[in-house]
Amino acid sequence: MRRLTLLAIVLSVLCISLNVFAQDLTKARIRKLNLSKKAVYIDNGIFHNGSTKVVSSIKAMRHSFTAKEGYERIVFDFSSAQVPRVYGNFNSKDKKLYIDFFDTSLDGAVKSFGKTRFVEEIKFFPVSEESLSLEMSLKDNVVIDIFYLENPGRLVVDVKK
Repeated sequence: MRRLTLLAIVLSVLCISLNVFAQDLTKARIRKLNLSKKAVYIDNGIFHNGSTKVVSSIKAMRHSFTAKEGYERIVFDFSSAQVPRVYGNFNSKDKKLYIDFFDTSLDGAVKSFGKTRFVEEIKFFPVSEESLSLEMSLKDNVVIDIFYLENPGRLVVDVKK
C-alpha cells in the first residue's frame, strides 16, 4: 500500500511538471521551407521541408556574419545532394531553435565553429540510428529565416536581431 501511495505521488508530480514545461504548439504557424532565401524572418513557429526521404549525415557546420545585412548565417552541410527530412520549432521568447533531422546521423564529432554573434550553444542528441535532434540556444531574442539548398544538401539558418 505504501509503495502504491509513493508511486501515485511521484506520477502526480511528474504529470504536473510536464504540464508546466510543455509547449503549446496548437497556435504556432506551420511553414514549409523554401529551396532559396526569401528573407522572410519569423519570431516563432513550426517548420518542415516536406516528405523528402533522404539518408544523410551532417558533415560540418559553419557560420559567417554579414554586417551590411545584419545577419549571421549558420549552415549545416550534409553528405547527400539533398537535405534530409527536417522538422523544427523556433521560439524567440525562449531563445531556442529545435530541429529534428530524420534518417540522419552525425558524421563523427562536429566541432565547435568558434564564437558567434547570436548563438550561445548547439547540442546534438542522437535519438536513434534514424533520427538526430538539435537544440540551439541563442543569446538574444532574434528572428530567423530558414531555407535549404541542394547539390550539395545544406540547411541554412539566417539569424538577426
